[in-house]
Amino acid sequence: MLALAGPAAAQQAAPDLPLWELGVFGGAALTPAYPGAEDRSTRALVLPLLIYRGKVLRADRAGINARLINTERVEFDLGFALSLPARSDDVAARAGMPDLNSLLEFGPRVKVLLAEPTARSRLRLEVPLRAPVELGNGFHRQGLVLEPRLVLETGGEDGKWQADANLGAVIGNARLNQYFYEVAPQYATATRPAYRAEGGLMMTRLGLSLSRRLSPDWRVFGFGRYENYTHAANRESPLFRRNSGMSIGIGFAWTGYRSPARAWE
Repeated sequence: MLALAGPAAAQQAAPDLPLWELGVFGGAALTPAYPGAEDRSTRALVLPLLIYRGKVLRADRAGINARLINTERVEFDLGFALSLPARSDDVAARAGMPDLNSLLEFGPRVKVLLAEPTARSRLRLEVPLRAPVELGNGFHRQGLVLEPRLVLETGGEDGKWQADANLGAVIGNARLNQYFYEVAPQYATATRPAYRAEGGLMMTRLGLSLSRRLSPDWRVFGFGRYENYTHAANRESPLFRRNSGMSIGIGFAWTGYRSPARAWE
């Protein structure tokens, strides 16, 4: 949700942007409890928002990252992502099993500019490889996730409207898939047999987002995301209940404080 506060078309720093902005981010989303879940979760957040546009360290609407290579066509950075938790008491398929805690993901990402169809649009290939760490239960590392995707960004001439569309796949190693889909023998029931998960494809994903700048301080956004699990590696898990899932959300970003120093000075 934080990354969707403004599509990536707005992330290209320009000399007339402040070095940092400070404000508040808020949003609400309706999502599957986990990939392949039958139950859905409604989540809302109101958090402080910091945007920092340094040459190397970046904290912007794309997330937090450190750019190590930045050329006209290729960018290499280290970044973060966050998935929200799901309580097993709220998910019928996981009743009696441990909760799914938030996962903080960290790792490298390569971005390659493939084309510029128009003066205000870009087509990029992004390939992030991240290590999720469970926030709770001793901060255990939960494997690796690879998420190659194509991203098409565009924006209006006045800079008020920005949008992006992305198409990609999510691939997890055995440990990550076990976190979501394994049923240990002690949690097996008559309707939920024990299951050993394996690494492989978790989903394919299509996402759309749109944002509008209402004023220098205010921006609103909305997003939708369709996930398909038809070819997922662990479809035989008793925790796998649906072939697809949809997520939708809306939110706002207010940045009422900004620095006199300009970005990239």
